Amino acid sequence: MDVSRQIIDIENEPKKPHRFVFALLDRFTLISFASAVETLRLANRMSGRNLYETVLIGENGEFASSSSNVEIKLDSGFVETSRDDTIVLCGGLDVQKATTKPVLNWLRREARRGVRIAGLCTASYTLARAGLLDGKRATIHWENQDSFAEDFDEIELTKRVFVIDGNRYTAAGGTASIDLFLTLIANEHGEELANAVADQLIYSAIRTDRDTQRLSIPTRIGVRHPKLATVIKMMEGNLEEPISPSILARDVGMSTRQLERLFRRYLNRSPKRYYMELRLQKARNLLMQTDMSVINVALACGFASPSHFSKCYRSHYSTTPYRERGAQGSREQG
Repeated sequence: MDVSRQIIDIENEPKKPHRFVFALLDRFTLISFASAVETLRLANRMSGRNLYETVLIGENGEFASSSSNVEIKLDSGFVETSRDDTIVLCGGLDVQKATTKPVLNWLRREARRGVRIAGLCTASYTLARAGLLDGKRATIHWENQDSFAEDFDEIELTKRVFVIDGNRYTAAGGTASIDLFLTLIANEHGEELANAVADQLIYSAIRTDRDTQRLSIPTRIGVRHPKLATVIKMMEGNLEEPISPSILARDVGMSTRQLERLFRRYLNRSPKRYYMELRLQKARNLLMQTDMSVINVALACGFASPSHFSKCYRSHYSTTPYRERGAQGSREQG
């Protein structure tokens, strides 16, 4: 028998399909959305049953445009859901702009019905803005973690691939949707079906809600040196209150001079320079993704004064923080 067409027998077939209502925000991420939809489609195919049904909706009710400019035809505008449905909000670029009043009003109304709600990629921001993640654990794409933490300190933000907390699900984006939806399928219909779907997707390493989003530091920097990785981890965890190179060196059992040579050898820059680049990257994310004042951004990234922050920012990005903020506003208007 052709293994690719093997049908997984499902006992206790549900009386009606579990309906997933996909709400696509403007400039949603296509891969995150497609990963979820295809996982559900394959569950139907591999089970030989209509276990899942999908509906595509959006604010204008006709089309939704992805961040890659691919347009998806919608079934309707915002609909009334039933308690048995699951809403899947799909976010992407410029999620603050896409988080409109009609979107928030619809989400709050449906949440009052007790419906399950998931947020993919940056849609966690929209769920948080609607007040639907208060007191919950959640995740969001790693690039948006800094701004999310600044905006929503009442939410327990994690760096996990996905989080299931009660009837709220969040996934970090990209292929993390596959991991979340395979888990949902396994919970409803067993691991055998979920594994068969993963096989069809050629998805050989299913991640759980204990796995983190980013590659390990040695993989990211292309260097396998345990002390270097430890120092970089300490730097990434202390951007608001930078640790001096002498303390970093001491904590890994090195002299400051040895640490300097280590960074020069493997990263072609000093520890101080590398640390500065990490802080400036966080600053740029906050400028682009939040309404924080430039002064508050500077403080959040370990700069004692706005003038020093502006000088360092201009040296690295060839523009000032104020111009960066202005340019972002112009891009959004365009």
